[in-house]
Amino acid sequence: MSRILMSRRALLAAGVAMPLVACGEGASTSGATLSPTELAFSILSAEGQASAGPTWQPLLDDMAAAVGIPVRPFFGSNYTILVQAMASGQTHVAWFSAKPAIEAIDRARGEVVARIVDPEGRDSYQSTLIVKAGSGITLEDVMACGKQYDFGIGDAQSTSGTLAPMAFLFNPSEVVPNDCFRTVRSANHQANAFGVASGVLDVATSNTVNTIFLKRQNPQIAAQIEDIWTSPPIPESGIVVREDLESALKEKIRAFFLGYGQGTGAEAERQKAVLAGLNYSEFRAADNSYLDPVREMVADQKAQEARARGDEAAATAARAERDALRAKREARP
Repeated sequence: MSRILMSRRALLAAGVAMPLVACGEGASTSGATLSPTELAFSILSAEGQASAGPTWQPLLDDMAAAVGIPVRPFFGSNYTILVQAMASGQTHVAWFSAKPAIEAIDRARGEVVARIVDPEGRDSYQSTLIVKAGSGITLEDVMACGKQYDFGIGDAQSTSGTLAPMAFLFNPSEVVPNDCFRTVRSANHQANAFGVASGVLDVATSNTVNTIFLKRQNPQIAAQIEDIWTSPPIPESGIVVREDLESALKEKIRAFFLGYGQGTGAEAERQKAVLAGLNYSEFRAADNSYLDPVREMVADQKAQEARARGDEAAATAARAERDALRAKREARP
């Protein structure tokens, strides 16, 4: 059975709509160029199209007008589905947080064309650890372990839900969640927030962006949650395209994002309102290197995992990769 057929079945099993792709518009062979007559744009959605669709559709409509071909959304409930969709040629453009963007670059022929900037001008955000408001649970209580809490961690590919809390909080203290907590459940930020608010979970990972959307869309849930830890800044999400897209089309996509909502006049103001609905202010020029700080975290996690399974050679290689990335970062002006 072909890899593409298997990936389609996996996506169908996950409940993701899989439109047929015309011959020549799926994954390209080595050296070939993709010239699709329609672009598929990946969007992570915790609740499916009903929740994310209305906020993204105006931007996708504007993108279609700018690039000259239709753009349709492709919704998925987790990043693994969406990275595989890009790898198999089912999607061409994606909104990815940092770690799945790396996965797309390494495994799905992805290329970063822009990064996101929030309404306050920040191009970074933070991972958080949340508990039910008034629970009295402190960070010290959590890190004491003892298998007394039910814990919600993020999607395995989530930068802020899994990678950042491991790299910045648990790994430095040699805490292994499966050994530390009574139960560990993996879910997206929204599901974990609802779990904490309802008392199903005692503590969970989240991020500052999710907090903003909860306050806007579910203020009663947001009021029942409080942060007990925040991470150092994490590079914001980015826009990733298939690197083998026809060059003129790729440049149209890049130009669209970098110019969207900029300037003055009625049209610019309308676009700014669309961005505000997504909690963005602009898309800033970026390339794959903006993800280096996250690659550093990934390498650190690989080193920890290799050491835990007794693979010293793999641990040494991962530490060398981490240290090279750290040196590169520290050398930047």
